[in-house]
Amino acid sequence: MQYDVIIIGAGPGGIYSAYELRERAPGLKVAVFEAGHPLHKRKCPIDGKKIKACINCPHCSIMSGFGGAGAFSDGKYNITNDFGGSLHERIGKREALELMQYVDGINLCHGGEGTKLYSTAGTRFKTLCIQNKLNLLDASVRHLGTDINFVVLQNLYDRLSDWAEFRFDTPVRSIRKTEEGYLVLTDEGEFSCRKCIVSVGRSGSKWMESVCKELGIGTKSNRVDIGVRVELPAVVFSHLTDELYESKIVYRTEKFEDNVRTFCMNPHGMVVTENTNGIVTVNGHSYEDPAMQTQNTNFALLVSKHFSEPFKDSNGYGESIARLSNMLGGGVMVQRFGDLVRGRRSNAKRVEEGLVTPTLAATPGDLSLVLPKRILDGIIEMIYALDRIAPGTANDDTLLYGVEVKFYNMEVELNDRLETCHPGLYVIGDGSGITHSLSHASASGVFVAREIAGA
Repeated sequence: MQYDVIIIGAGPGGIYSAYELRERAPGLKVAVFEAGHPLHKRKCPIDGKKIKACINCPHCSIMSGFGGAGAFSDGKYNITNDFGGSLHERIGKREALELMQYVDGINLCHGGEGTKLYSTAGTRFKTLCIQNKLNLLDASVRHLGTDINFVVLQNLYDRLSDWAEFRFDTPVRSIRKTEEGYLVLTDEGEFSCRKCIVSVGRSGSKWMESVCKELGIGTKSNRVDIGVRVELPAVVFSHLTDELYESKIVYRTEKFEDNVRTFCMNPHGMVVTENTNGIVTVNGHSYEDPAMQTQNTNFALLVSKHFSEPFKDSNGYGESIARLSNMLGGGVMVQRFGDLVRGRRSNAKRVEEGLVTPTLAATPGDLSLVLPKRILDGIIEMIYALDRIAPGTANDDTLLYGVEVKFYNMEVELNDRLETCHPGLYVIGDGSGITHSLSHASASGVFVAREIAGA
């Protein structure tokens, strides 16, 4: 079956590639292949009652399906070049920001109208952080919320489904180069195309690595982020979240001079699990609808680890730590901060009697048996540093869920058009290793679509 363009992956990169191709080249025949389910069928079986832990579904509905891992990740679009990837290094800072703003406009036109755009630039908290050896990064943040994000995605699918052909529950096994373009191999058959856009996200990192080996595409090792998800009463951070919503704060530790950063802050949110390549890790999200909000705020504290030669498997390192947590806790582990600093394991009684009611059913345990000392020391230092700008962060009852791991694909060798060494084969989004956020991934999709439409 012949297509002009095949898009592999229906995450943000793939969705916005399809959207822009529809707008600029509606005569093209386009197909989108996705390993996961359609949006309305994406549902994690964990209900906290009958099913309390991950059952290792063939395709994790949190991580894959229409909308990608971003479908249930709170719908935060950070419009900035300061974090979220290095797309601006390929296409230029101005164009990268313009593309992110363009994506924001699309979201507003497809159900996101009325949502708030926050900004950290020029706020009083910038000074407060610097006075306490913390760095608050500048960004504009559009918060859709998990609920509104779902509406936006459904509207985008409705707009695209009568034009592009979507093939769900159809993982792509491999890609082959042909004289006319590319052959995409699946269990349902082989499909040919002139141009191919690969947008498989972080969960497709292992697959992406195998494709690069088969096609002789250069790669280089990327980082892995390892840490915990912190959960505490929402009032502790309300002075920050009410004004900024998402605050990206970086702290340089005194002991090892490592950078520890906050990530994915969810005011009045809940802690959730996700499954990457059979490994259960922790994440968080929140809703725009007040009726669905909780009394807690959660956020990640992450330490980035870069490795030098001869070690190249940064994701393997993160996976080994996550597997250890799964082995000891039967999934996600939780520990009170007070127990951690006292060197004792948390138990169900102490967690239950604490001031923070957990939003995720996790196994009480001891994170010091899982996380390397250097990483754990940095996280403890960061919690005490945050306590200076948000008193109550270092309370004994603050909960730490582990582990949280952000896997990054090995950075794929691409030119300034996000094209591999094979003409017409593009790699975008987090699967490329150069974007690490919803906004950057979406912008990369628009960029490549414009390249193809203008060719």
